[in-house]
Amino acid sequence: MHDDAVDTLGHDGVWFDPLWRVEVALTPVERALLTSWPLRRLAFIAHAGAASITTVQTYSRLEHSLGVLALVAHFAPDDADARLAALLHDVGHLPYSHTLEGIAGLDHHTLGRATVRALAEEHPIDPDRLIALDEGTVPSVLTPARGGLKLDHLDSFLRSGQAHGRTTTPPHALLRRLRLFDGAVDADPEDAAELVDLAVREARAQRSTANLVPVTVLRALVARTVARGLLDAAGLAAATDDELWAVLAADPATAEEARLLRRHPERWRMHVGRTSGTGVHRHVVRRSYLDLPTVAGRRQHDPRVDALQASLPFEVSVRPDRHDAGGTMGSCARTS
Repeated sequence: MHDDAVDTLGHDGVWFDPLWRVEVALTPVERALLTSWPLRRLAFIAHAGAASITTVQTYSRLEHSLGVLALVAHFAPDDADARLAALLHDVGHLPYSHTLEGIAGLDHHTLGRATVRALAEEHPIDPDRLIALDEGTVPSVLTPARGGLKLDHLDSFLRSGQAHGRTTTPPHALLRRLRLFDGAVDADPEDAAELVDLAVREARAQRSTANLVPVTVLRALVARTVARGLLDAAGLAAATDDELWAVLAADPATAEEARLLRRHPERWRMHVGRTSGTGVHRHVVRRSYLDLPTVAGRRQHDPRVDALQASLPFEVSVRPDRHDAGGTMGSCARTS
């Protein structure tokens, strides 16, 4: 049994995932990787990105990675390479996860491949195979052969759903009824309906004011600091959330807005669509994660998913309202 304190270092040779309630006997290489900085760094990267500033979704990218490891260990306990690929699949993430993707030309998939290759110089892992498993060019429990919900997104939907109170079935109880069909999560109709609902609500949450205000502002501030030469691509890629925030707080060109975003996020206003004016920041959502489970191997369809996909790209404009000290972040207007 695991100790009362669930640690992320594998001190006792076991990872017990508190969401899935799966106990994983860690291999020596898994334990060694958990003490490496590329994985330890993920403990200081918010899985929800900038939404961690304004929502209760504050768990780390490391917790998610260990959750995916637990899922692989549940479905394929003896697949050592798939377990390693699960553990390392997010090592390329920028600070605040997906929030800053693309700034300075950075892409977490490219960074992740480079990090896995660097780790292979110190640990007995096959980087080419692990990368192939992660990208799905080699079949495994990690990537559906014919599309569908994969374990990575299953963990994301349930971990987020639990944090936000969206779940109706305890995740560990749901897991015991799920199965894999050619790598895709397969469920009975009732459980599949719950998973579809979680996917839809996650996509809606990612378009909410609580998510898009901090995402839009933080992207603008980081882009400004990079343009000023105070943070280069390598420095951004290697930073943790707190290290990045220290740079923004110290830069005279970003310090005031960074302080306002952290202390008074309710004083920002979001408009759906493009607007102009002083201090306006813009952002475009181009992708939603809406992979759905199968039922007896059959792909599912939901009109809400069609509507969400059809609404992409989804553009917003965000500006500070410095005169409204008592406003709420929920103010959101739609413009034509």
